[in-house]
Amino acid sequence: MAQIMPNFPLTQNAVPSTKVEISVSCRKLLDKDITSKSDPICILYICEFGSTKFLEFGRTEEIKDTLNPDFVKKFIVEYHFEEQQKLRFLVIDSDSATTNVNKHDYLGEYECSLGELVSQGATTSPLRCKGSTQNCGSIIVRTEEVLACNDVLVMKLCGIKLDKKDTFGKSDPFLVFYKCNEDQSFTAVHKSEVIKNTLNPSWREMRIPVSSLCNGDVNRTLKVECYDWDSDGSHDLIGVCITNVLELSTPNTTFELKHPKKASKKKYTNSGTIRVEHARMIKNYGFLDYIQAGVQMNFTVAIDFTQSNGHPSDPRSLHYINNVGLNQYATALQSVGNIIQDYDSDKMFPALGFGGKLPDGSVSHEFFLNLNPGNPFCAGIGGVMHAYQSAIRSVALWGPTNFAPVINHVARFAAAMRDGTNYFVLLIITDGVITDMPQTVQAVIEASYLPMSIIIVGVGNADFSAMNVLDADNKVLSARGRSAQRDIVQFVPLRDYLTSGDNAMVQARLAKAVLAEVPDQFLGYMRRHNIEPPKQRLAPQSISSGPSSAQPSAPPM
Repeated sequence: MAQIMPNFPLTQNAVPSTKVEISVSCRKLLDKDITSKSDPICILYICEFGSTKFLEFGRTEEIKDTLNPDFVKKFIVEYHFEEQQKLRFLVIDSDSATTNVNKHDYLGEYECSLGELVSQGATTSPLRCKGSTQNCGSIIVRTEEVLACNDVLVMKLCGIKLDKKDTFGKSDPFLVFYKCNEDQSFTAVHKSEVIKNTLNPSWREMRIPVSSLCNGDVNRTLKVECYDWDSDGSHDLIGVCITNVLELSTPNTTFELKHPKKASKKKYTNSGTIRVEHARMIKNYGFLDYIQAGVQMNFTVAIDFTQSNGHPSDPRSLHYINNVGLNQYATALQSVGNIIQDYDSDKMFPALGFGGKLPDGSVSHEFFLNLNPGNPFCAGIGGVMHAYQSAIRSVALWGPTNFAPVINHVARFAAAMRDGTNYFVLLIITDGVITDMPQTVQAVIEASYLPMSIIIVGVGNADFSAMNVLDADNKVLSARGRSAQRDIVQFVPLRDYLTSGDNAMVQARLAKAVLAEVPDQFLGYMRRHNIEPPKQRLAPQSISSGPSSAQPSAPPM
C-alpha cells in the first residue's frame, strides 16, 4: 500500500533511510478449499518504532488455485539501520471480497526483523500456524535495495504462432516477467492479462517501472515465460525467452519462445515468437512532482444526516455534540481534513450534507452545511467543523442514505477540469448501508474516468460489508456493460481505529489509513492520460461558485 501523505514522525528531524523492495513467494501451503486449491494473499504488518502493535502495511495480489504462489506485487519499505523494524507476514486463503482478515482462512505466518532480511538477502523459513505444530509450508522472502530510477518502460507486445495447448480451443496466453537475482534465481515482477482463445495474442500496453524490472541496470537478465491459462491454476508453459530491458525497449525486436522439454528434439524450432510492437522510456513522476508544480487538490466533505444516527441531543447519537470531546463524525472530519487542507492553496471548502430535512421542510440529498448556496465556502477545516455543528442543530435527521447525488455533485466539476491542473477528493462520512447502491455504483464508475477520488469513512457499528463492493481493490467495478477505469474508492471503518484512548493517535492512524491510496489514484489518472507535471509552477486558482441557486452549485475547493 502506497504511503505518501505525512507519516506522523516521532521527531522533527528526518533520518536518512533506504528503500528496500520485499518479494514474497510461498511453497506447499495448506489447501483450505474443498473443490480447488487455496487462493493465497500475503499481508505484511509492521511494528513501528516505539510501538508494540503491528499495523497492516500492505497486501499482495490474490493468486487463484495454487499452493506455490510467486507474488508479483512487492512491498517497498523504508529501512532504518538504527531501528529494529519488526515484520509479520500473514498468509491467508481468500474466500470473499472483504478486507476483514478474520473472514478468510488462515494459512500461516512468519515474523522477523527487516534487519534480518536485509542481511541475508534471501531467506526460506517455515510458516508458523498459531496453536498447532502442523506443517504449514514455507515462505521465501527476498530483499533488494531500491536504487533511484524514475524511468518506466512502456511497451506493447504480441505473440505470433504460439503453440496450441487446449484440446477444444487454441490457447489462452499470458506473460510473466522475472528479474534475475544475484544467486541466479528469478523473481516474478510483472504479469500480463490473459488473452482468450488465440495463438496470435496482442497484449494491451504495459507500463512497468524500470526499478522493478532491473533496478536501473538495463542489461540485467530478464526471463519471460508465456503460459496457457487454465481455470484450475495448472497453467501450461508455452515457452520461455531470455532478454533484458535494453532489448525490450527496442521496437520490432523479436524473441523466440523455447519450451525446455522440446528444445532437444531434432525438428523443434520454437513454440512461437514474441514481438515488440512499440516501446519507449518515460519518466515515472511521483505525487510530489505534481503537487510541487502547483496541481491543486480540491477537497469536499459530505456528511450523513439520516435518522439512523440518533437524535443529536441523545448522548448515544453519533451526531451528539458536547463540550468534552469530538463525536465520530467530527473525529473523521478533523483527522482527514487537517492533512488534506495543507494541499489546498486557499483552504476554502464547501461541505455537503445528505439525507436531511431542511428548515424549509424539504428533504435533500445534496445541501450545503452552511445552508448558503450563494456562498457555500468554509474557511479551513475549522470553518467546516463550525458549519457542521450549526447544521446539526437546524437540519432534521431524515433519510434515506443516498450517495449518488453528492458523488455526481463533485464529478460535475471534475469533468470540467480534466487537464491535470486540478484533482478532486470527496470524503463521505456515513453510519449505514447505502440505499441507492445501483445509482452509487454507476456514479463511481463514471467518476473513475475523472480526476477524482472518493474516501468513505464508516462511523458506528453498522454492517459495512456492502462497502467492499465500491472499494474494488481486487475486482473491477462494473454495471450496465460499463467498467470502472480505475479503483477510486477507499473505505475505512472508524471503529477499527478507536482502540487507543489517545485521540491524537486515533486521528493520526485514521488519516494515514484513509489517505493512503489517494496518491496512487492521483498518479493513476495522470499516467493513464499521459499528463506530466507542469513545466512552470501553476498559479493558485479559485474556482468560481457560479450563480446562486436553490441547488448546490459551488465546486469543491
